[in-house]
Amino acid sequence: MAASPSTARAINDRLALRLLQREGPLTAGQLKQLTGLSRPTVADLVERLTAAGLIEVAGEARAQRRGPNAKLYGIVAGRAHLAALDVRTEGVAVVVSDLVGGVLAEASLPITDDVGTGPAVEQAVALVERTAKEAGADRLHTVGIGAPGLIDPASGELRDSTSLPEWHRRLVAALQERLPEARVSVENETNLAALAEQRDGAARDRDTFVLLWLGHGTGAAVILDGTLRRGASGGTGEIGFLPVPGTRGLPSATDCAGGFHSLVGAEAVARLASEHGVAAGPGAESEAAGAVRAAVAAARPGAAEEGFLDVLADRTAVGVASVVALLDPGCVVLGGEVGQAGGEALAARVHERLTAMSPLPVDVRPSTLGGGAVLRGALLTARDRAQDELFGTPGH
Repeated sequence: MAASPSTARAINDRLALRLLQREGPLTAGQLKQLTGLSRPTVADLVERLTAAGLIEVAGEARAQRRGPNAKLYGIVAGRAHLAALDVRTEGVAVVVSDLVGGVLAEASLPITDDVGTGPAVEQAVALVERTAKEAGADRLHTVGIGAPGLIDPASGELRDSTSLPEWHRRLVAALQERLPEARVSVENETNLAALAEQRDGAARDRDTFVLLWLGHGTGAAVILDGTLRRGASGGTGEIGFLPVPGTRGLPSATDCAGGFHSLVGAEAVARLASEHGVAAGPGAESEAAGAVRAAVAAARPGAAEEGFLDVLADRTAVGVASVVALLDPGCVVLGGEVGQAGGEALAARVHERLTAMSPLPVDVRPSTLGGGAVLRGALLTARDRAQDELFGTPGH
């Protein structure tokens, strides 16, 4: 059945807006070429989107060329302001952007263990408000939050966890209360990192891959056929609880000690480095990541650093092999601060071990976004949600 005129207009408007978001400012002629629409239809949608305040003239295609065909149209970036948060056990980082994702202001704040839940929440909310003010944002349209822990797929809320600070769960509600006009949502940090790697990082050429997060925590995010998979309870990728050989026991329902996390978590990596006499350099981001980075820089055959990286690769490959056997993703990205610090050197070692362990081909790559992947993923999802809402308006 043919679409109604209003539905057809909405589809055309959305197509044009997506092109402008992806390609940047375009002329009416370029929109005609990229959409395949007729010249009158493009002229109508340009007029409609301009009247709706969603696009504006952003310049001219060539300085020497004049006339309506030379006008470049772009999304009105100031139509909405967005915020993205990366919430960690030790603090929070915030970015405020315009509607197309251009960063206007950013800030971070450490929040130590001795700060109470109420003061911690207040400090984090105040940081968001200050950063928004610095960005010139009178109000925030959408706020995306990345946090460790499980997200309830039914409610979209961060679930209770004895291993995470209470202020994490309280923060979402506090932000919604202080920013009543904003759409506030939370997503697992590893999932957001994977979405960022898919859009802007190491997995841009992959519709199916797994991101293995190696850092303070251990987790995995699964992208299958271009879609993030969360599982029935939101627990897809809780690989830290995976029972593996080489640990002193088994994980429990409330503690991943004894699971894969005991092999590759930051504390385990720091201990392994100490056993091999490898120390982090000055100013390292963490003891574990600093030791891995120092080992990569100094590794040579027979050296302690080489042995440290080999054992770390052995441990990492145990978990990755399980993922490969179950999902056959074809690509695994090593993320988190340890994965980033290991770079190509660690990825190559893990790939070598997987080739010997599994008949399934898999490409092992280091993250290209590193520690900024969570914040980038939170910003991308906030931008998508805001655009989904705003871009649906003109055609109706």
